This record gives sequence, structure tokens and C-alpha cells, in this order.
Amino acid sequence: MPDGPLFRGPDGGAGLSRRWLRAIAAGTALLVLAVAGIGWVLYEQLNSNIHTDDETAAELKRWEKERPLAMVNGAQNILIIGSDTRSGSGNSRYGEDSGTQRSDTTILLHLAADRRSATAVSLPRDLMATIPRCRKPDGSYTNERFAQFNWAYELAGTACTIRTVEGISRVRIDHHIVLDFSGFKRLVDSVDGVEVCLKKPVDDREAHLTLPAGRQVLHGEQALGFVRARYSLGDGSDTERMGRQQLFMGALFQEMQSDGVLLNPARLYPVLDAATKSLTTDSGLDSLRKMYDLVRTVRNIPSNHVQFLTVPRKPYPYNSDRDELVQPDADQLFEQLRMDRPVTVSEHVRPADGKHGGRRPPRTRRDDDPDPVDVPESGTGVAPEPPAAHRSVLPSAPASPTAGGRSQETAGPAPTPSTRPDAPPTYQGTTAARGICG
Repeated sequence: MPDGPLFRGPDGGAGLSRRWLRAIAAGTALLVLAVAGIGWVLYEQLNSNIHTDDETAAELKRWEKERPLAMVNGAQNILIIGSDTRSGSGNSRYGEDSGTQRSDTTILLHLAADRRSATAVSLPRDLMATIPRCRKPDGSYTNERFAQFNWAYELAGTACTIRTVEGISRVRIDHHIVLDFSGFKRLVDSVDGVEVCLKKPVDDREAHLTLPAGRQVLHGEQALGFVRARYSLGDGSDTERMGRQQLFMGALFQEMQSDGVLLNPARLYPVLDAATKSLTTDSGLDSLRKMYDLVRTVRNIPSNHVQFLTVPRKPYPYNSDRDELVQPDADQLFEQLRMDRPVTVSEHVRPADGKHGGRRPPRTRRDDDPDPVDVPESGTGVAPEPPAAHRSVLPSAPASPTAGGRSQETAGPAPTPSTRPDAPPTYQGTTAARGICG
């Protein structure tokens, strides 16, 4: 072996070389420990961001005998609730904090057992439904009532909303996620915004939104205004707004799914940080590992198999400012979800829902709904109570050009025909592949 400074020499070079090697090894070990330590700190920080809702699980357990059973192993149904609470950091600017909150947006997300498709069904906040007897945070109970759907959340919180959705759909809810205004903005900002295309300028005071026409990227505050705006965009209907929310979620999914986010640590951490800070979940989704497992499975779903639609609805005959389900389309849709069968959507533009359009006059309340605490338990407080024979099964409205999921008379094209007479219709909706700008 040749002499040299790295091996041995008369001047003790071998000892010096060994000391250098030990120093390099020690430095490498310290670096690895430091990186591991930083990684652990960040992991614990992300974990601690998530708010766990154990109260909902405890409350649902009280009513277990009334809840539907899961029909297909491996399939998951997640209820996503967008809360319009004004409490909490950053939410007070959208209205006075009255100590209550309502479900501004509610989405039933179905993940197929084979994780090859996902279907997100929006439930209108104005849908007339039977809200069951629910336990309130103070331990008292509400009475069962027939009222608009989003009262369930204000009256008795998440558990009451889940039970109401399960009563409407007979779909068992496996998990839930609650997201408020500030959380939504953080999530959009974490992916550097979402691109939209506007045919004309928008100026909406109620939604805090002023935008020029054309293609542009919306960040937190503007994005929130875009999905909340109602009277300055489209026909002024809540159905049109839900369709816009679905297009936006599809574009957000594309951003989240892109390799530039999920495979780039510098971009992934802000997304995870924003997402975990933004969410209140049940214990089944309350850790970074559980959340990442969910995101990883969804990431592998092709964007054209991530579908968005609104449950088929039409104006409620006793109050046209409220909704009822279109049957049998709605029941067929829920059956498809229960049995984990494919749901087919078209990309046709939804028909108007027949509600009053145009800008409403300014108001001081956060919306135009009466306060349910002032409503007698026996009535809806929103519309004349329907005859007793119609309280459990909503009556069908007269022929109308608006049918949410199925066309009637002058409405758009009829559902796609099928060789099976009992096959469900093709529902009007969109996919994440479409994007807002088409």
C-alpha cells in the first residue's frame, strides 16, 4: 500500500486522517439527528394543528340504533361542512358574531372502495328536510321539526347535521370535516391561488368581491368571495352558486394533485400546515398520518373520475325560496352511493332553479333566514307547514322548468337513456378534469 497523508507517514499523517474521518462521521451523524429532529418537530406541529371533535362521536353513539349501516367494506363517506361562523380569528369581518353558526356549504364526499373514483354531492342549505330530535351543547334537546336543512347545524351542531343527512340519504357517514372561512382562505393561499375565468366584471359588496373580467388567479380573500357570491354572479340562485363552488373545488383539486405541490417539500409543508390548521375532524382523521393516507389515495384518482354534482332539487311548493328533492332521481343517487356503484354526470350547464334572481337589498343579518330560536317547535318558520300527510315525504311541485337533476317540460335535455328501465339518470355536474376555465 503506498504511503500518503491518508494512510500513514513519518509525520503522523495516519492519525490526522483518522481524526478527520471521525470528525466527518460525527458531523454527518449530528446533521442526520438535526434533520430528524426538525422533521419530528414539524410533524408534531402539524399533528397538533388538527382539532379533534370527540363530542360528535359520543353524541352519534347515543343514536346508533337509528343510524344506517355501512353497505360496502372499504368505501368511505365523508361529510364536509363549510361553517359560516363569525367567531374565531379572521371571521368577524364577514358579519356580527351572534354566537351561532350555520352550515353555509355541505358536501357528501363518497370515496369508492377501490379508490378509483370520488363523488362529491352538494346539499342545498335551503333544502326542506326533517331535522331529528337532537341534543344541544347545553344538554337540552330540540324537538323534531320540518325545516330548512342548514338549521340542523345551528340548532345542535355537527352530530345533528350528520343525522339529518343520514335521514335524507340513508348513507352512513364515516367521517366529518368542518372548515370555516379563514381555513378556506389559508388552503387556497397554500397552493398559490386558483385560476378562474370571468366573462364580465364583478362587484359584490356582500361577498367582499371586486374583480375584472378575464382569466386571473384568485387568492384567499378573493377566492372566498368567489365561492360565496350569489347575487352578482350567474342567475342569483343558490343552485348556480353551488355549481360554481364545485368548479372551484375541481380546480383546487387539480392544484393539490399536481406534482409541483405534493412532491415538493417546500410547497407541501405550507399546504399541510394550512390544511391541518383549517380542519376540525373526528378521531378517524385527526392525525397527519391519517390525513396523508386519505390525500394519497385521492391523489391517485384520475381527475375525470372526481365528480361534483348537486343533489337533484326543485322549488318547494309551499315556499319557492326553499328546495325539495326531485324524486326518484335523488333516491337513486343515494342508492348508488350506498351500494358503491358508479355515478354518471354530464357537463351540461345546470338549469336555473326558479328562485328569485338579482341583487337583494342590503341587510344587516348574515342572511335572510329567520332565527330558529324564535320559531315554534311545531312549524318550520320558513313556509306554511305542509299537511300532516306530506311531512315525511315531500310533495312534488307542479311541472316546472327547473328540476335540479332531471329536466321537466321546458327544461334542458332529458337524462341519458339507458337499456335498463330502472337505471339511474345521468346527473348534471362536472369533473375535476374540466376546470373553471374549461
